[in-house]
Amino acid sequence: MRRLAGLLVVPLLLLSTAACGDDSGSDSAQMKNGAPAITEGAKFGEKPALAKGKGGPPKELKVVTISEGDGPVLKKGDLAQVNYYGQVWDGTKPFDESFSKKKPFDVTLGAGKVIKGWDQGLEGQKVGSRIELVIPPELGYGEGGSPPDIKGNATLVFVVDIVKGVVIPASATGKEVAQDDKDLPKVGTGTDGKDVPVTVPKDVAEPAKLVSNYVIEGDGPVVKDTDTVVVKFHGKTWKDDKTFEDMYAKGLTDTWPLEQLQLKGLKDGMVGKKVGSRILLVIPPDMGFGDKAQGTIPANSTLVFSLDILAVM
Repeated sequence: MRRLAGLLVVPLLLLSTAACGDDSGSDSAQMKNGAPAITEGAKFGEKPALAKGKGGPPKELKVVTISEGDGPVLKKGDLAQVNYYGQVWDGTKPFDESFSKKKPFDVTLGAGKVIKGWDQGLEGQKVGSRIELVIPPELGYGEGGSPPDIKGNATLVFVVDIVKGVVIPASATGKEVAQDDKDLPKVGTGTDGKDVPVTVPKDVAEPAKLVSNYVIEGDGPVVKDTDTVVVKFHGKTWKDDKTFEDMYAKGLTDTWPLEQLQLKGLKDGMVGKKVGSRILLVIPPDMGFGDKAQGTIPANSTLVFSLDILAVM
């Protein structure tokens, strides 16, 4: 979802995808409950169309329940799958929508991966609900906007269908597996959801082939190459034992559609492992970023991961 994720750095390990809007819409100025009315596709699951906002937009986040579902209430840290339709307050066409793509968008509440109006507006809503969000600029794209379709200080209007919600555990849990190979990195086994240390051995040759070992073996289903997984990880480069990302320390998770993963070693290392597990991954350069530097990761780096596979969507 290009626009909602536009305030963030594109996830390092995922391919970037661009979303685009279509030309459907309505030039009606009709309002309902202080928000632009849905003029087409009023039912949950139907692609909607929105009227143009009338008058001045609200200065604070407005959440209108169009229809309430009977599923669990979403809370911070949960992962929600949603369909959405977005339009600026004074617009007549969507700048982005997912209904036509036939694939819901994944968002982890409170993780800061989407605009603030989404994080705040989805929390406390029931799965199965259709809601309308009217988002002021400071909870959207602010003064800078998101060119070319969203100008600075734009108020945004979204219709959001909450298709599914998943509770994400804080940590892998299960049976600890012995880490007997002295030539491989050692991974911490704490399960409080906080920092997991990764210790790279010194004066040891880097493995030439992919290593994928259980550290904690969970009891969930086996990961398939078509799955979308929710993960938490600590990543290092072998040569300098330097951390390039530590999601445990930040208390964050990420969601990876495996079919979009840029790193072959990550995908191959997770497929066949059980959900709920923590694994050690050692990825040689030819299954990583190869001879291309990536951010703080030098070219030809062997990558080391402690990785929790927390859920599958």
